[in-house]
Amino acid sequence: MRKGKWGKALGVLGGSWGAPPELCPALTAVFQSLVYHECHFTNGTERVRYVLRYIYNRQQYVMFDSDVGEYVGFTPYGERNAKRWNSNPGWMEYKRTAVDRFCRCWYKTFTPFLTERRVPPSVSISLVPSSSQPGPGRLLCSVLDFYPAPIQVRWFQGQQELSEHVVATEVVPNGDWSYQLLVLLETPPGAGSPTAARWSTPRGPPEMPPDAARSKMLTGIGGFVLGSLFLALGLGFYLRKKVRGGAGGRVPPGPERLPRQPGLSGLLGVTTHANTNVVDGRKAFIILSHGFK
Repeated sequence: MRKGKWGKALGVLGGSWGAPPELCPALTAVFQSLVYHECHFTNGTERVRYVLRYIYNRQQYVMFDSDVGEYVGFTPYGERNAKRWNSNPGWMEYKRTAVDRFCRCWYKTFTPFLTERRVPPSVSISLVPSSSQPGPGRLLCSVLDFYPAPIQVRWFQGQQELSEHVVATEVVPNGDWSYQLLVLLETPPGAGSPTAARWSTPRGPPEMPPDAARSKMLTGIGGFVLGSLFLALGLGFYLRKKVRGGAGGRVPPGPERLPRQPGLSGLLGVTTHANTNVVDGRKAFIILSHGFK
């Protein structure tokens, strides 16, 4: 007799622990007991709400809400438990402090991996042959391995945004905390007109386009080098004239600026630039240029 009772007990435990259905057929797909601990955050930790739910057979029978401050029952069994727990001052004080002890503590632990985590995408543009229309084909922008999911990808021709003939997939999770997105421009750009695909995250205004930033950086470096060279030559010429008793030489004019770097409209290729330093108030962005010779 004892052996039979222990067999039933083991069958119940096996069913609740995920044992094969044949061990406890009476409880399969019916028996389920869950306890949910939830933390709801508004504006960081400015407002925090802690919710504890007890569920049996897919029905919530009692819950604790920190905004309410006590347990609330939804079934006769849940009401009895809620009344018993609410009458225990020590236990209620312990549950009410769960907002700070549980939620705020875990928020500090997981924030660097969740809300503050930023991974810029790997972006490329490729030509897709079109069988329905003549020309060089369609442009496909592949935005891969980024986090978090919210992202915006737009096509530009010069300064004009191309909003028509653009087809995009849904943002697809890769299963490893990264996402991917494909955006196709069905209408090919005109000959000699560069086309850009820009992605952005909801972080504020974009920075300077990378081509312009690179051109200004090269101009500044070139001007500094030329200025230093002319200054050294002028100083040497002046000292030489002074030693010989001459009237002294003229100092060459100040630094010259290098000419602006030519655009890529005459090339068939792609240039990329990624801003990985995403901070509050700024927007990470990338522009990829693709022009036809």
